[in-house]
Amino acid sequence: MRVAVIDSGGANIGSVCYALERLGASAVLTADTAVIQAAERVILPGVGAAIPAMARLHELDLVETIRGLTQPLLGICLGMQLLFERSEEGDVECLGLLPGVVRKLRAAPGIRVPHMGWNQLLPCADSALLKGVEAGAYSYFVHSFAAPVTNACIATSEHGQVFAAMVERGNVAGAQFHPERSAAVGAQILKNFLR
Repeated sequence: MRVAVIDSGGANIGSVCYALERLGASAVLTADTAVIQAAERVILPGVGAAIPAMARLHELDLVETIRGLTQPLLGICLGMQLLFERSEEGDVECLGLLPGVVRKLRAAPGIRVPHMGWNQLLPCADSALLKGVEAGAYSYFVHSFAAPVTNACIATSEHGQVFAAMVERGNVAGAQFHPERSAAVGAQILKNFLR
C-alpha cells in the first residue's frame, strides 16, 4: 500500500509515518503533486494553527491537488479541520471538502482549553473506519478548535460540548484525535483506512 503523507509542516508527521510503517504501509512524506495523485491513500496531518497551515498548502500549490483527489484522504487533527469550509481561527478559508465552520472550544469551570488527553469516541454512523472500535473507546486529543457535528460526522466526543471526533463523506475522512498516538484504537482506525 503506497501512502502519501502530505508535508504540511506539522509536528506529528514523523509519528504518522512510523504508525503507517508499523502496519506494513509504504509511507512517503511529500509535497509533490504527482506523488500525492499517484498514491493509493493520502493523509493530511497537522499540528498548529489554521492560517499558517493553509498558507503552507497554498505556497506548495497543493490546495487544488487536495481538492481534486479521488482516492481515500484522511485528515488528522488540524488536517481534519482543514477539510471544512472555514476556520474561526483567524477566519481563514480552508479546503471546503466538507461543509461547516471549525470553531474554538469554549472554556468553562472544569473545562480547560486546549483539550489535551484521552477522551471517548462515540460512534453516530456506520463506517468501515470504525470497524473493530468499541463505542466509548478512548483516543488521544490535543486541540483548541473543533468541527461541528454535521451529517458527515461518524463519531463524536465531548469536552464541555459535543464535537465531531471523526468525519467521513465520500473519499474524504478525518480524525480530530491523533490515531498515531492512540494505541490499539488508533492503530485499528489506521488499519481500517488502509483497507
